[in-house]
Amino acid sequence: MPATEFQESSSSVSSPFGFSILSRRRDQVHSMESPQEATAQETEFLAFQRQVAERFQDLAAADSDELLSVPWIRKLLDAFLCCQEEFRVIIFNNKACLNRPPMDKYISEFFERSVKALDVCNAIRDGIEQIKQWQKQLEIVLCALGNQRSIGEGQFRRAKKALIDLAIGMLDEKESSSAVAHRNRSFGRNNVPKERPFVHFRSLSWSVSRSWSAARQLQAISNNLAAPRTNEIASTNGLNVAVFTMNYVLLFVMWALVAAIPCQDRGLQTHFVVPRQFIWAAPIHSLHDRILEDSKKRDRRNACGLMKEIHDIEICTRHMNELTDSVQFPLTEEKEGEVKQRVQELGLVYEAVKDGLDPLERQVREVFHRIVRSRTEGLDSIGRANTPT
Repeated sequence: MPATEFQESSSSVSSPFGFSILSRRRDQVHSMESPQEATAQETEFLAFQRQVAERFQDLAAADSDELLSVPWIRKLLDAFLCCQEEFRVIIFNNKACLNRPPMDKYISEFFERSVKALDVCNAIRDGIEQIKQWQKQLEIVLCALGNQRSIGEGQFRRAKKALIDLAIGMLDEKESSSAVAHRNRSFGRNNVPKERPFVHFRSLSWSVSRSWSAARQLQAISNNLAAPRTNEIASTNGLNVAVFTMNYVLLFVMWALVAAIPCQDRGLQTHFVVPRQFIWAAPIHSLHDRILEDSKKRDRRNACGLMKEIHDIEICTRHMNELTDSVQFPLTEEKEGEVKQRVQELGLVYEAVKDGLDPLERQVREVFHRIVRSRTEGLDSIGRANTPT
């Protein structure tokens, strides 16, 4: 989507009634409901639509260097957690409606999609563990070549071996589209010795089954995800619009995580179709299009993940490999200066990965547990609503 079109579309966020269907609901409220109750519901639902739109508009404002970086992904997960919390409040405030047709079907399908998203979280956690293995190889290179008075052949051999292991590991990930986890399902403790050699990483236990596919899981989340019709909105007082919105937020966030981070059988061809009258549609479509465009670039086409830091690791690794191939001893002053420059560049990438992965992993863990808690509370609310008083 062109920038001007996105700005024009997203400008509706500030309009009094950004979502036209819900605005028209004013004339469709059931006569048995008081105007005050209907207005309170409309205000709550419209506020949720507007807040989702604002958060994704902020994410869509990122420039190309920020998009899919670790800080941007953390910001995306923050947005998801905030949307999830606001949606949880809406469900709680309207729990009496959840067991009535057609809301019972909408909320049941949402909870089913939430369960599917849990596997995606586990697979993403595996991918983060994979990147941490690459981080260890970067650390070996930095220890071998950094802060040395003079760099000898022994240090170069050690660095070269780590670079080869790193390159093989990343190439293997690209070819297999598989990630293996140190951790057990649902974020269990790590029972694997920490010093297990990198080349044996793939033999460790899986957090998702070997036949599991991220692409198929995203497809399952997106199946039958259609915008509610006007008559359905009228019959649910707009509550199904909030559920549809949260469904779409869930789908997009899981899709973006799969795009960014190595995981088993990655695929980005999930179909995104949202009517433009949703005020959050423009920023989400803009982000979707930009991420797809990134995936089609020549140097990203077969990437194991589109995360900016992964791309930086690949570039630095390639430069360092080219440099070590051209080194002859004793080092000239010019060549030694070039080595130090490349090591400094590698150090910046290493620090970005080292500082960002643990907080990102904690956020993925929080998303997992928040989805579980929200689903449990929602099902409990439905059960209580069905219990005679």
